[in-house]
Amino acid sequence: MGAMDEKTWTDGINEAGKMALQAWEKETGIELVQINGQRHYGGPPPGWEGGPPPAGTEVYIARLPQDIYENTLIPLFQSVGTLYEFRLMMTFSGLNRGFAYARYASLQQAQRAIATFHRFPLRQGCAIVVCWSTQKHELVLSGLPASVTRQELEAGLQMVTEGIRSVTLHVSPCQRQAKLAVLKYRSHRAAALAKKVLMEGNLRLGKEGIRVDWLDPQLKKKLQLCEEEPSSSWVQGGKSLAVPMPVAGPLSLQNVLKCLNMVCWKHRLRTPLFITKCVQVNPNGWQKFWYQVVIPGYHVPISGFTWVSPDRQGQSKQEKAKVVAALHFLQVLGCQLT
Repeated sequence: MGAMDEKTWTDGINEAGKMALQAWEKETGIELVQINGQRHYGGPPPGWEGGPPPAGTEVYIARLPQDIYENTLIPLFQSVGTLYEFRLMMTFSGLNRGFAYARYASLQQAQRAIATFHRFPLRQGCAIVVCWSTQKHELVLSGLPASVTRQELEAGLQMVTEGIRSVTLHVSPCQRQAKLAVLKYRSHRAAALAKKVLMEGNLRLGKEGIRVDWLDPQLKKKLQLCEEEPSSSWVQGGKSLAVPMPVAGPLSLQNVLKCLNMVCWKHRLRTPLFITKCVQVNPNGWQKFWYQVVIPGYHVPISGFTWVSPDRQGQSKQEKAKVVAALHFLQVLGCQLT
């Protein structure tokens, strides 16, 4: 069955369900937002006062029929407590992926939801699973090039993911001439979205075969016994260009260009010239940019590709692409101008 035939088929079987969902949204005034494969309600919901609920108040819901939607699920799970947030995982064809997450206002309400709805017969012969959600915040990237630096990796991750808290880089215990990185995100949701983006290959570090997964507790314990790889200032052959990389806050174009200009000045090179061009846009709003950096007096331009996330406050897409381009040239300069 081709992609178009499959879409027509799923539209057909979901038509009544989608119409019922739209009517329910209109009647209740509830707004659902779909981003990166999940449809989201609340966080906070209308009328919510104060901060978010404490950790440990989210439940995991599985074995959902794929043509069940929020007009059935939200009222059901609201019947035992106040929902702060509800997330239904979706396919591109408009079916749900069979699982969802519900976050309650208190631990007691989450416990009540599990006691009430675990093995609940949502339909005849269809008992759902409801249990505590595992709040994972850490990912592991393996198969990274041995030459990758933490600054380069952080810059790339900030371009394509949201909510990253820290990055630690280690020598891979399984692969020679390779590194792995532990990425810590501010929430399970941010980590899950980042995992999806990275699995789609949106991080470009000049090497195929980079893998992403949740950080296994045994690997985490093993890495904690080893010293983290020290941060590099573009070191080559024991010499350092002493690039004054910013140590706090996001990597702004202004800060990165300042570093690049200082290195160029030190090596009697002229002001860098940047060329960026969007060459591809995917359905989620990600844009693939080709970039080139030319420095008068340097023998060859540097070029590459990078994926840029949908609009966020602060930087334009072109600025994000220029940050990656500038960091790429800084790495090249660090390797060659010694």
